[in-house]
Amino acid sequence: MNIIISGDSLIPLYEQITNQIKEQILQGKIDQGSLLPSIRMMAKELKVSIITVKRAYEDLEAEGFVETVPSKGTYVSLNNKERLREIRMSQIEQQLEEVIIAAKSIDMSLEELQKRILLIYEEV
Repeated sequence: MNIIISGDSLIPLYEQITNQIKEQILQGKIDQGSLLPSIRMMAKELKVSIITVKRAYEDLEAEGFVETVPSKGTYVSLNNKERLREIRMSQIEQQLEEVIIAAKSIDMSLEELQKRILLIYEEV
């Protein structure tokens, strides 16, 4: 798991950790059912307090991204596949809105935009 935190950021450390884990789950970089590093190990790797990582894991659990099994660890939730898909769809819609605004700013027609999207979709 690749997490980069910045002490200079206005975003609290626990929130930086939460956001990056969440994003990696949404992007499929961390699979459902995967075991996250222990709180102590994560704190040691990131050079932050155990309390900071504990707060990040608690927030992820409250949002349904992870599940903690006593004496076993914290796992990426298996029960929220549809919820994760909805969140990711919302992100895609926001990105598409930005693309549509940019396309309209150069007077690109809907048909031309659709053709370009189809071409790119088939290439990827």
